[in-house]
Amino acid sequence: MTILWDTEVPAFGLRCRPSGHKSWIVRYRERGMERFKTLGSVPKMTARQARREALRILQEVALDGLPQKPKERPGKGLTFEEFAAEFIGLRKGGWKPSTTARNEHALRRDILPFFGSIAVAAGQVSDVARWRDAMAHEPAMFNRAVPVLSAMFQQAELLGYRKRGSNPCKGIARYKRKLLERYLSPAEYRALAAVLREGEREYPAAVQLIRLLIYTGARVGEIAGLEWEWVKPPRIFLPDSKTGAKVVYLNAPAAAILDDLRGENATGLIFPSRRRPSLPYNVNPAWMDLRTRAGLSNVRLHDLRHSFASVAIRDGIPLTLISKLLGHALPETTARYAHLADDVVSEAAARVCASIAGKMEPTA
Repeated sequence: MTILWDTEVPAFGLRCRPSGHKSWIVRYRERGMERFKTLGSVPKMTARQARREALRILQEVALDGLPQKPKERPGKGLTFEEFAAEFIGLRKGGWKPSTTARNEHALRRDILPFFGSIAVAAGQVSDVARWRDAMAHEPAMFNRAVPVLSAMFQQAELLGYRKRGSNPCKGIARYKRKLLERYLSPAEYRALAAVLREGEREYPAAVQLIRLLIYTGARVGEIAGLEWEWVKPPRIFLPDSKTGAKVVYLNAPAAAILDDLRGENATGLIFPSRRRPSLPYNVNPAWMDLRTRAGLSNVRLHDLRHSFASVAIRDGIPLTLISKLLGHALPETTARYAHLADDVVSEAAARVCASIAGKMEPTA
C-alpha cells in the first residue's frame, strides 16, 4: 500500500492499494492517538472535494475541547408572517375543519396584523401584553385568538425556532366576560309553542328542528346536521360533535317528531338545505322571524339549550345527569348552572320557613 501526501495540506493524502483501488484519506491526532479517516474513493470524489473535507475535519479536531460560539437556531430570523403557513400545515391535521377555519381567521384577522413582522424567536411577554391592550375593545376576539398564538409559540419551540419553555403567552390573562344566561320562563315557553304551531306551514322544517332543540337540549349544529343513519331510538349516536362522539337521548316528544319526518327510504340529512341538499338547513332566518312573533327578540337558539338545563334543575335532576344529557366533556361546564340549583333550594327553604312561621303564630 502506498500513500501520496499532499504538498498543500500535509495531513491529506491519496491511498493506493495493490488491488488498484484509490481513496482519499486524512491523518490527525485525537487524544494523543494518530488516526486515519477515509474521505471517499477517487471515482466518486475529486481531489478538490476531498481536500475541502479534510480541512473541515482538521479544523474540528483542532477546536475540540475549546469554547465555541453556540450555533444559531434554525429559523432565527423567521417572522410570524413566514411561519404562519408552516404552522397551519402542521396543526390542521389534528383540528376539525371548523376549528381550522376559525383558527385561520384568528390568525389573519387578529394575530398577523400585530405580530406579522416580528421574528418568531424574538417574541416576548411585552409584545403579547401590548397586543392584549390593543384588543381591549374586542375582548372576545382576543380570548379566541390568544390560544392560537400560544400554539404557534409552542410549535416554534418544538421545531427549534425558539428556546424551550419560552412561550410568552403563559400567564397572560384573558379578558373576563359575563356569560350570557337566558332561560325561558313558563310563560315564554307557552308563547313560543303557540308561534311554532302557527308557523308550521310557513316554516315546516324550521319548526320541527326548533322543537327538537327544545326537547333534547342539543346544540344547533348537532340537530341541523343530523343524519338518519345516526338515529337509533331511543338514542341518537352522533359520530362527532363539539366534544367528540356523543349520545343524544330521545324522549317521547322528540321521538314522535322524528317518526313524523321519517319517510320510507330515509337516508342522509334529516334537515337538508332546499337549495343545496348536501348541506344542512340554515334555521337562523326562520328563527329570527319566529322569535320576534313570540316576543323573544333577545333569545338565541343556544338559549334553548340553557333553558333545557334550567328546567332539569328545577325538576330536581342532579348536575351529573344533566352533564350527561347535554354531552358536556368537562364537569365545570355544567357547573355554570349550579346557581340555579341554589335558587331552587332557597325557594324551598323560604316555603318551609313560611310554613314553620305560620305554625308559630299565636292563635286567637
